[in-house]
Amino acid sequence: MNSKIYRVFAVVTILATILAIAGCSAPAATKAPAAGTSSGTTATNKWCSGVKIVFFPGGPQGGVFAVNVYNGAVQAQNDLGANVDYVWSDWDPQKMIQQFQEAAATKPDGIAVMGHPGDTSFDPLIDSAEKNGIIVTSQNTELPLAEAKYSANGFGYVGAENYAAGQSLGNEAVKRFGLVKGDRAMVWGLLSQPTRGLRTKGVIDALKAAGLTVDYIEIDSATNADPVAGTSTFTGYVSSHPDVKLVVTDHGGLTATAETYLKAANKKPGEIKIAGFDMSPATVTAIQGGWTNLVIDQQEWLQGYLPILQICLTKKYGFSGLHINTGAGFVDKSNVDFIAPLAEKNIR
Repeated sequence: MNSKIYRVFAVVTILATILAIAGCSAPAATKAPAAGTSSGTTATNKWCSGVKIVFFPGGPQGGVFAVNVYNGAVQAQNDLGANVDYVWSDWDPQKMIQQFQEAAATKPDGIAVMGHPGDTSFDPLIDSAEKNGIIVTSQNTELPLAEAKYSANGFGYVGAENYAAGQSLGNEAVKRFGLVKGDRAMVWGLLSQPTRGLRTKGVIDALKAAGLTVDYIEIDSATNADPVAGTSTFTGYVSSHPDVKLVVTDHGGLTATAETYLKAANKKPGEIKIAGFDMSPATVTAIQGGWTNLVIDQQEWLQGYLPILQICLTKKYGFSGLHINTGAGFVDKSNVDFIAPLAEKNIR
């Protein structure tokens, strides 16, 4: 059996068993605790009790995408009994670096980190943590060099394969929307971030391969933290490029804000096709209303649950790192009603 398939099968089997034992009582949209504090739900009679973990949900406290990741981690904490502290980073790679240093100084058993800063920035800190016996694993954005080096020590990955996911969304958008050579598209992404930017690059490469004229806009820091701040950027672009047919938003928060952007630009639903990443209640509403037309679903709840499980499996049983791809499915108006109840609970 292919080793990657075997690993996926193994972790899914383990997860299914744990959820069955726990009754699979998924949390509702849990309110996040303050940065660096525990949710206080540690149990003393669970098989991972006593294991101290620092977990990075990535974005702002309660923000789109980050809250789904957080809810998955809280469910794992409740099921397994680990002691978990949560650190919020506003999707800021520099903040993640500083927070990792601070987390490592507390000498936890494990740290589950977003990989946005990339290997060059992160790996010296990970080397130091590993030397001190801290299990490190990543979610959402790969750290391929660190994973290759420390996989035997429990360094895994849970998330989409970034370049492939971007390329897949770009190809699907061209096909579904009947776009042809010479049509204009705008990609709003994060090329400046080393590994995270591969997803944006995948989108751009797919659109250019189809012959589209592609305009690129980098998501600025203000919009990265608060997507509504990007409204003027969107309206300014549309005003100066009235022939744009497709906008791809490489950020869950921006995808969730598509209706706001289009209304501010005096556009009707579907007048400009919007494709993006990640489900949320606002994205569900936008899809149902025709404002957002295609979304690739990363199943971000798993990006919370499985890294906690990974650290527990490594700490208690010596399991090596598991590499899990969570981003393969598309959501549009044809299937959004199935996802909607789960999105309302911040599970999908």
